[in-house]
Amino acid sequence: MLSRYPVISLYLQPKVIAVLFLGIASGLPRLLILSTLTIWLTEVGINHTTIGVLSAVSLPYAIKFLWSPLIDQLHIPYLTRKFGRRRSWLFILQILLAASIFLMGTSNPAENIALTAMFAFLIAFFSASQDIVIDAYRVEILKEDQQGAGAAMIVLGYRIGMLIASAGGLYIASYAGWFATYLTMAIIIFVGSITAFFIGEKKYIPEDKKTAKEWIKHAVIDPFSNFITRRGWYLILLFIVLYKFGDAFSSVMSGVLYIELGYSKNEIASVGKIFGFAAIIAGAITGGSVISRMGIYKSLFIFGILQMVSTAVFMLLTYVGYNIPLLAFTIGFENFTSGMGTAAAIAYMSDLCDKEYTATQYALFSSFSAFALSLLSAPSGWFVEQLGWINFFLLSTVIAIPGLFLIILIWKMDDKSKKYSKIT
Repeated sequence: MLSRYPVISLYLQPKVIAVLFLGIASGLPRLLILSTLTIWLTEVGINHTTIGVLSAVSLPYAIKFLWSPLIDQLHIPYLTRKFGRRRSWLFILQILLAASIFLMGTSNPAENIALTAMFAFLIAFFSASQDIVIDAYRVEILKEDQQGAGAAMIVLGYRIGMLIASAGGLYIASYAGWFATYLTMAIIIFVGSITAFFIGEKKYIPEDKKTAKEWIKHAVIDPFSNFITRRGWYLILLFIVLYKFGDAFSSVMSGVLYIELGYSKNEIASVGKIFGFAAIIAGAITGGSVISRMGIYKSLFIFGILQMVSTAVFMLLTYVGYNIPLLAFTIGFENFTSGMGTAAAIAYMSDLCDKEYTATQYALFSSFSAFALSLLSAPSGWFVEQLGWINFFLLSTVIAIPGLFLIILIWKMDDKSKKYSKIT
């Protein structure tokens, strides 16, 4: 019966379904140290500046390319021979990640914010390292004709993981407290290891040993030297950092705003997270369709403008105050435009990669993309205290403008390169 519907049957293949669960393990830790944590900190009385600065604990997501060659090349004694390169790393990282999540749940940020921050940083580090492994494992276990479905499944799984950590975490915290939330998440994270255990991996075949110089050149130097031969490579990296900067800058403090406007954790979970989840998936699907018709640069520009508008809508929510329908509209619109922007950014970064160095180069690009959410967004809480909420969201809207100018600049530069290549 399913043979009549090849697209549906493709998504029901075991390894493609497995990617969904790997995506859940990948997405779940992210919000445990961002929006879910900010609501916890707000409840216990931590000030805005400190909450904003604590977003910097997500720095490992922005610099994971620095150690991605090590995870890609180094083998774990016995485990690599027994389970394979990817699964052995995944098993170890998941244990460390679960332990960090559990320990964070035992902390008390009201009494020792530094300890909570340390555990949050460990979660970010092990989570970013896990992402390196999962991305490589996903590509290797899927056949060529499964890669498209696998990419869609990893995004869907990632968003489900974020939903579990945000809406699920808030529901649990409402009825059983924050320790129960983080304990539950520490258990759920093992969905990645369980999936990898049953799905398997190609048998590990030891490679010819390279000298240290040869290894460094192949694993570290070549991928980056290949990229910087591209015209305007520094503008491309700057664009990747700034494209979603306004969106990231405002999102760090959005959970704090909801609490201060009088919304309960259950309302934030129900309206903000679940409704927002549907909106961001719809935005990603819509974005993919628009990209295929309009092309990547025009889509990036249009989605960038829409992201600015969605950030500006938060000013209206701040002015009106407690209003459930307006909350739903604000979060739905913001997540919808963010989904489109994310789809365009992923498509653009994927297109930049040289096929010979895809893993390392994509780690570089995704790291720069995460930079806006880690270091650059750290002062967001301070700006709220200095400017007030409405001016803060106005600032978040304005700082998205440089990314739009860079799109136009890179677009024109790329067109000139194509014209030149045709002439020559």
